[in-house]
Amino acid sequence: SEMTVKAVKMPCTAPNVYTKVPDGGWGWAIAVAFFFVEALTYGVIKSFGVFFNDLMESFDETNSRISWIISICVFVQTFTAPLSTVLSNRFGHRFVVMAGGVLVSIGMITASFAHSVVHMYITIGIISGLGYCLSFLPTVTILSQYFDKRRSLVTAVASTGECFAVFLFAPVNTHLKEQIGWRHSLLFVGALQLSIVICGSLLRPMIIKEQEEEEEVKAQPPEEPAETKYMLENEQTRTSIESIDSGVEITTSPKNVPGNTKAEPKSEEPKDHVQIIVENNSTPTEPKTKLLDFSVMRDYSFICYAFFGLFATLGFFAPSLYVIPLSRSLGISKDHSAYILSAMAIAEVLGRISAGWVLNREPIRKIHIELICVILLSVALFAFPFASEFWGLMTCSIFFGFMLGTVAGTHIPLLAEDDVVGIARMSSAAGVYVFIQSFSGLAGPPLAGVIVDRTQNYSSAFYSCAAGTVMGAVFLSLVRPCKVGMCQQQPPGAEGSVVEGTQDSPEDFIDMDIGKADHSGKGSDSMA
Repeated sequence: SEMTVKAVKMPCTAPNVYTKVPDGGWGWAIAVAFFFVEALTYGVIKSFGVFFNDLMESFDETNSRISWIISICVFVQTFTAPLSTVLSNRFGHRFVVMAGGVLVSIGMITASFAHSVVHMYITIGIISGLGYCLSFLPTVTILSQYFDKRRSLVTAVASTGECFAVFLFAPVNTHLKEQIGWRHSLLFVGALQLSIVICGSLLRPMIIKEQEEEEEVKAQPPEEPAETKYMLENEQTRTSIESIDSGVEITTSPKNVPGNTKAEPKSEEPKDHVQIIVENNSTPTEPKTKLLDFSVMRDYSFICYAFFGLFATLGFFAPSLYVIPLSRSLGISKDHSAYILSAMAIAEVLGRISAGWVLNREPIRKIHIELICVILLSVALFAFPFASEFWGLMTCSIFFGFMLGTVAGTHIPLLAEDDVVGIARMSSAAGVYVFIQSFSGLAGPPLAGVIVDRTQNYSSAFYSCAAGTVMGAVFLSLVRPCKVGMCQQQPPGAEGSVVEGTQDSPEDFIDMDIGKADHSGKGSDSMA
């Protein structure tokens, strides 16, 4: 009987198969796609503030109620990260990102017809927020899979898309709303965000397949002559062994020999013989891919890293919201206050690129560099309350923007490093990690606002952000020790694998049986 293996040919959506991480190739196209996805997601979110005054006048709402539009959007974007991971593992990154682009566009276009702030909560907050999650997270995940040595640098440079988008969208949206109104401006932004679908179509999946092992298996000589020889030798030993009346059948018959049994001297029951060939030569079925691997929650290093993200996120969003009110409270004009925010954005671009370049150096412990950047970010936040005039606040903003870029552009790609979870489990780890971050993203700005309302001082908002980043630095410092401590523990079942390996050798198996037979023979003679 013959076994027929049918090769199933996939369409053009089939994944790229590599023997190792390409560190380039089609990954450059994905890097370009990630640049525009960043621009059309986080870039739009950060530049949405130009519509705040128009929305307050149109809906007759307070600033705090309008600000909840972005707060809900960011919360939904990060809270639904595990859903994004499950869908990506089930349907592929390409389909999920394209679906996310459609949701983002629908939410923004529908918001242009909203008649109340509640409608904005639903359209931009929930619908677009979910679309942002489905678009951003799978893109950064698959980008990390295409790069190894250049991963940090490429991800950092590609993530600058949101910074350039802030420069572009803020003046363009301001000009558009003056010419055609804020509703038509949102309609234009929603139509532009539909191009995320094009970016998603570029996300071709990738499979790393070890070809060396396959070549070694193919290069092995046929085992049938060796097994035939073994069987002949076994027949010779059977003559002397079976004469011993030990009451136990010696397991040297070919059907009990470990390994592939391709030769059977008996001509009886040929169907069973064919069945043995099929069962022993059949390739073991590969385990199904888990839609969401929760085993990362048992990894102490990942738990510490997740708490780092939880606390550090408190310092990501609030400073950009409160730096202009702080500058206005110090008597700085509106134009100069805008310059401070622009300088912060420029510094963030430089910080992202610099962090990527530094982390791309070999050899380097990337988790330690990240820790240094988080500590310096905390220092920058503590420095804001001591600024009393324009140039002091400008210096603090540049320093903060640079350090924010070093952390914000690298904290998710660092999940792929072996110090955290590794590239194999990055997809599930990223979903859980961003999900945990969602609570800080939702609570960060309101928490800073509550502190400002009680103290009547905008500087106190930066103290709360700095306290969060300090706690994040503490947990980040524990990631590497937890990983080293776990690696030093002997994995369970290691001894069983060693014993199992010795039992797979036919020569040892024969010696074991002959030794048992000799021992049984001696025992029978002594009893006689």
